[in-house]
Amino acid sequence: MPEETIPLPSTVESAPGGAGVPVGGAVEITDPDDPRIADYRALTDVELRTRWEPPHGLFIAEGELVLRRAVRAGYRPRSFLVDAKRVDQLGDLATAGAPVYAASPAVLEQATGFHVHRGVLASFHRRELPTPAQVLAAARRVVVLEDVNNHTNLGAIFRAVAGLGVDAVLLSPSCADPLYRRSVRVSMGEVFAVPYATLDPWPGGLAGVRAAGFTVLAMTPAPDAVPIQRLDAAQRARSALLLGAEGAGLTRAAMDAADVRVVIPMRRGVDSLNVAAATAVACWELGRDDPI
Repeated sequence: MPEETIPLPSTVESAPGGAGVPVGGAVEITDPDDPRIADYRALTDVELRTRWEPPHGLFIAEGELVLRRAVRAGYRPRSFLVDAKRVDQLGDLATAGAPVYAASPAVLEQATGFHVHRGVLASFHRRELPTPAQVLAAARRVVVLEDVNNHTNLGAIFRAVAGLGVDAVLLSPSCADPLYRRSVRVSMGEVFAVPYATLDPWPGGLAGVRAAGFTVLAMTPAPDAVPIQRLDAAQRARSALLLGAEGAGLTRAAMDAADVRVVIPMRRGVDSLNVAAATAVACWELGRDDPI
């Protein structure tokens, strides 16, 4: 699908044929091609959404809890799109200054490309990302990701980072978008709570992480790596945990830019964990002595 088929409306309220029929405070949408809901078109087309959302400064969030976390984190809603039977579910979110559109499940599915079983979607304006230096200045422990382009893994990593006391995430330019709908959903909205930045150039930017006083810990299943539980206090104090993509792991260049290579000891011949699981285990280990 070419990008031109879903032009960004100049204003989400305007549409041919009038304002629509109010439905419990929302505006009814009966046509899946209505330009007022163009932001939500073809949400399952990853390549299209990647070309569409970041350049237009938008992202889509799904589910009431996630939407509330986005608003609480200061993201400005552009519009809401809900199952007509769930208009009341929005409650006070409907007062956030953005139009609310309601449609039947069939119209929602035709427009978005999937069954919107949570019944609530919103289009949000993105915010300008901080620089790596700004992120590092406010952090004591960070996770650094290289080539992690699976949205489910990325969302799970952000949830682990938020829950296990890590302060921020740095991403190589080849990583997936944390604000892609699947990442946001899997993270349960924790992508809004964790500061992140793109580390560019890569892997040259790791020198800046080290210069900021962090020990870069490269995760690898290599047999000569240091078991993570044996790191000393100095290595743990200000740590940057570096992980690579599922399967491929870290590139040689990234590994060479690290201070220490570390491993999670495994059993029964298993060589490694899923990258999201490995992140959670390593984050817990590095912070196990932190006060709660």
